[in-house]
Amino acid sequence: MSSSPVATSKNPVLGYAALFIAIGLLPMLGVYPIFVMKVLCYALFACAFNLLIGFTGLLSFGHAAFLGTAAYAAGHAMKVWDMPAPVGLLLGTLAAAGVGLLFGLLAIKRTGIYFSMITLALSQMLYFFFLQAPFTGGEDGLQSVPRGSFFGLDLSSDITLFYVVLGIFVAGFWLIYRTVHSPFGQVLTSIRENEPRAISLGYDTDRFKLLAFVLSAGLAGLAGATKTLVLGFATLSDAVWTTSGLVILMTLVGGMGTLVGPMVGALVIISLENKIGDLGKGLADITGIDWFNGLGESVSLVTGLIFIVCVLAFRRGLVGEALALWDRFRIKKPS
Repeated sequence: MSSSPVATSKNPVLGYAALFIAIGLLPMLGVYPIFVMKVLCYALFACAFNLLIGFTGLLSFGHAAFLGTAAYAAGHAMKVWDMPAPVGLLLGTLAAAGVGLLFGLLAIKRTGIYFSMITLALSQMLYFFFLQAPFTGGEDGLQSVPRGSFFGLDLSSDITLFYVVLGIFVAGFWLIYRTVHSPFGQVLTSIRENEPRAISLGYDTDRFKLLAFVLSAGLAGLAGATKTLVLGFATLSDAVWTTSGLVILMTLVGGMGTLVGPMVGALVIISLENKIGDLGKGLADITGIDWFNGLGESVSLVTGLIFIVCVLAFRRGLVGEALALWDRFRIKKPS
């Protein structure tokens, strides 16, 4: 897989600030807050995964394990232990980071497909543990998780919860941004580009990769814990291997190696999952073809087709191709 270029704007922080302000205005424009919060949770999940694959060069097939671990840990803390939302989110994030440390210690010595398959195997083992563990609710999941309060803010209001979730996402995104643009991030990039050369320069690459893996797992856990807070439940679908595939799809569709790309990919995929049924009914009404009515049950087929199109026509992802096109335009534009 080839990595996408990183945005090279002279004032990227101002651009990101404008983007987050625009997102904050969406509820005022009539956009359903729960939908936006769900997109933000998966966007943070995809950004965390992108930190690992896009900037470190490690492809994990088991990232759903961290999303599911945090979802169950946070849900259990808030429902059974009656913990406030901040404590539940923190416990979920720490639990995911702890699992990430364990996974990393077992897998980080391997490279390529061997690393990916070890993460997949460990993730599936954790999935079957969640399936049988009494505190997860098994196939029924952990239901009716209370929202509670967040430092005095009543989260029973969707609008209040929306701005809390937006703040959590901005904090997670800022941490990723600072990591990528720090000396630590530059070492990760050098490992991705040429690990033997990084070793020859004296860097302990296994230690750096382990730190990146744990950080990615913790941020993925924060996304999972926040998702439980928003939706009020945690289920096995949070930890199943198809969720790991979903986050890979989001990252590749949006643009691997770009900071905004995973956000765009999450928006595209979650929008398809929620709106594909309505789209199919509309096409059936327009064309008179009944087959379109079944699109709502064929989300995997549609997302698979989108993935194929992106791989063939948009190798850098949507944002990556847009950035490459903009760079070519700037080069050709007369000064």
